[in-house]
Amino acid sequence: MTISKKLLVTIGLLSAVAFMAMVPADKKPDDEKFKNLKVLPKNISKEEMHKVMEEWEHALGARCSFCHVRNEDTKKMDFAADGKPEKDMAREMYKMTQEINKKYFHAGKDSTGVILESSVNCYSCHRGVSHPEVVRASELPRQPRPAPAPGQPGWAPGASPAPGTAPGTPPPPPPAPPVEKKQ
Repeated sequence: MTISKKLLVTIGLLSAVAFMAMVPADKKPDDEKFKNLKVLPKNISKEEMHKVMEEWEHALGARCSFCHVRNEDTKKMDFAADGKPEKDMAREMYKMTQEINKKYFHAGKDSTGVILESSVNCYSCHRGVSHPEVVRASELPRQPRPAPAPGQPGWAPGASPAPGTAPGTPPPPPPAPPVEKKQ
């Protein structure tokens, strides 16, 4: 009798292990799916979600807590909660970049239905800063134009403007020789 009980338990455990091995690792049970997704696909994988969030984190120079709130009862981040206005702003900005890429750069969609990033993304404006400074181009200091390359209009053999001067600008006069003092 003891052998048959051990055999029965062993077969039961092996069956459970075999069944668990057949369930795909990346497939989440219904209760573990991401909640409150409004702009990202409902069927996004854990790896893809991590990739998107990490991209946004780097583009804005921010951490998870910039958009997400912490649940004080569980002492963990509540990624589904909409407790911060930054999260809604991120959604709006994401939709904006998708529309720009679709309308002006004719970006296609990936297998999950997300518009492929082609030209404009979060980093295009943020450059690693959560609140990018608005700067008018007309307020920027003028940069010197580079010397024309051979074959371009304005190029002359042997003529090279001094560093920091625009092409066609006469070179500055040579410095005056030092004056000797008599004693």
